[in-house]
This record gives sequence, C-alpha cells and structure tokens, in this order.
Amino acid sequence: MLEMMLCSMFTILPDYLFRRYWQGKRIGREITLYTVWFQLRWGITSCVILTLLLITTIFYFHPSTKSAVTFFRTIPILPEGAGRVHEVLVGNFDAVKAGQPIFTLDSSEEEAAVESGKRRITEIDAELAQAKLQLAASQGKIQEAQNSYQQALEELAVQTALVKKDVAARRSVEKLQLVADGRKGTLAAVEADSQVVETQIASLLPAQRASAEAELAEAQVKLDKTVVRAGVDGTVEQFALRKGDIVNPLMRPAGILVPADAGRRGIFAGFGQIEAQVMKVGMIGEITCVAQPLTIIPMIVTEVQDLIAAGQVRGTDLLLDPSQITQPGTITVFMEPLYKGGFDKIPPGSHCIANAYTSYHERLDDENITTGQWVFYHVIDTVGLVHAMILRLQALLLPLTTLVLGGH
Repeated sequence: MLEMMLCSMFTILPDYLFRRYWQGKRIGREITLYTVWFQLRWGITSCVILTLLLITTIFYFHPSTKSAVTFFRTIPILPEGAGRVHEVLVGNFDAVKAGQPIFTLDSSEEEAAVESGKRRITEIDAELAQAKLQLAASQGKIQEAQNSYQQALEELAVQTALVKKDVAARRSVEKLQLVADGRKGTLAAVEADSQVVETQIASLLPAQRASAEAELAEAQVKLDKTVVRAGVDGTVEQFALRKGDIVNPLMRPAGILVPADAGRRGIFAGFGQIEAQVMKVGMIGEITCVAQPLTIIPMIVTEVQDLIAAGQVRGTDLLLDPSQITQPGTITVFMEPLYKGGFDKIPPGSHCIANAYTSYHERLDDENITTGQWVFYHVIDTVGLVHAMILRLQALLLPLTTLVLGGH
C-alpha cells in the first residue's frame, strides 16, 4: 500500500491534475466513477507497473525476513557417570559461576579408594625406610666379612711362609685356604644382599610409589567427578533434583544450564534464496523484536552462510528424492548489534523482524561511474528508506497485532 501511494504521486496524481486543470474536466461530470479508468488509464497503468518495479527493487536490494531468531544452546547438567545424589547445592533459576558446585553424588566408594591409595603410599614409604636400615646393616656385615676374609688371608700367608721353611705342616695351609675361600664366599653373599637392597631403594620401591601415586591420582579424579560443577557462568533451569535421586548421563540429566552470554551476541536471520547475490558481510541492517516492541535496533551482517541447510543429506538406507524437499530453504545470515549493549534487553530465543540494506555509497564516490550507474545507485540507496519506514510501521503495529489481533 505504501509503495502504491508513493507511485501514485508520480503517475495517477499528475494525470488527474492534467485532466482536471489543463483539460478542464470535472469530478462528477466528465470524470466519474464509471469513466475514471478511461480518463486515468495511463496514470493507473503506469502506477501499477511502477509499483511492481519498486516493490521488486526494494525487496531484492533491501531484503526483509520474519524468520529471525536469537538462537542459543543450553548445557545439560549431568555427571560423567551414574550415581545417587548426596547433596544439592543450588536451586532452580539460581545464577552460578564457572567452577561452582551444583550437586554432589555419593562418594563412599571413591573416598575408600583414595584412602586405600594413601595407605599404600605410606606402606611403600615404610618399606623404603626399612630398606635403608637394611642397607646400613648390610654395609656393616660387608665390613665384618671383609675383615674376616682379610684376617684369613693374612693367616694363610703366614702359614704358607712357615710351610716353605718346613716349620708348619701342609695340612694346616689347606685348612686355612678353605677358611679363606669360605669367608670370601660369605663376603660375596653379603655384597649381593646389599646390592639387592640398593636396587630396591633406587628402582623398585620408587617405581612402586609412582604407581601408587598414579592410582591415588586416578582415585582422586573419580572422587572429584562426584562433585558436578558449572562449566560456564549461567543460570540453572529445569533443575528439580533432590537428595537420593539417581542421575544417569545417558537417560536422566539433572537439569539445564543456560550460559550467561547465550543468545546475547547476535541474531540468526533466514533470507530468501533469491537474495543470495545481495547478502554480503558488512551490510547494515535493522531489527525489531516481539520481546522489545516499538524499538529499532541497528545491526550489521557479520557472517553469511555459504550453503543452504535444506539441502543437507544424511546417510540412510534410502535414496533421497528431491521432490520430498518441499521447503526451498533460506540463506542463513548472522547479524550483530551495531552498537554495544544493543542486545541487553533482548532475551535469548526472541523472534524478530529483520531488514538488510544494500549500500552503494562507496561506488557513488567513484569518479569513473557513468550517469546511468549514478542514477541507478542513487535510486537503490533511496528506496531503502521505504523499507525502513515499513519496518517502523511494523514495530508500531507489533503490540496491536500480537495482543489484539493475535488473540493473546
């Protein structure tokens, strides 16, 4: 209607003024309800053609859509394993910070595993201390065995010298040789025992302690997982958990965590496929939302999806028939507020009406453009005002259409 009124000012109105004041025809006499078509046929025809061209130009170069939603994703509140709720630390609709505990599970088994790991480390430390004492004792035995062996060697040397002088019997030398060999074996055995203790202190017991520490760390991780914490700042929703409830990560989540910044960054808008060549990153836009009527929020296009979601194919056991796709799909565009704080009063999930405006301002500054291009670019930039007026009319009528005509 607005386009028709605008076009009539350049077609029907001049035609009527020409008939009325130049040709002298009067309303009710020469210009009547029956002769209006014949008298103003050129103006009416031109108005209809110009209106169609204007509407096509406006909706193509300055697209609009009612499919604009502030999408947001929620985070399910659930543990990594099934368990029985021991304590609930927050309530429904409570705001939580990242890392804040939400609820805890029964952790008696995990606590027992942690305590067992600590006791195992204590046992290994005690074994290490005992091994060090054994090593000290072994060092004493080695010294004793060395002294005994040295004494046997000295007695053997003295007795051997006496045998050479025919002072002592050879039998005594053989006995002393056996005694020296025995003490040498004893020394070797004591040294071997000492090496075993050293190996335990240097390698075996530290390895056992490292394994025990790893088991303790694993048990501690499992114990920590019994405390379910918030991953991000947000608000707890649909949270009706009570002590004793069974929570399962596959079937029974505890609730939903809505991130604090969910849906606050911008809005997703679906424009028609015919505007695929027009939608560009950096385009200026405007939106008006049901959640905040009578308000126009300046936006800017930051992302344009280079594919159409309606053509998505998933692997199945049936061949896809293109005739089954009844909806043509839209070009998904992400728009962000042009100014900081523009989305502060828009709740996530709001439904909005979005406009995007094509601008040829930079091309108009080019000195090499032709006169036809200059006129065309000016016309395109100017008719965007019509769509801006339409959006503002929609913002004004939004409460009426929603509350009264919508039956709410």
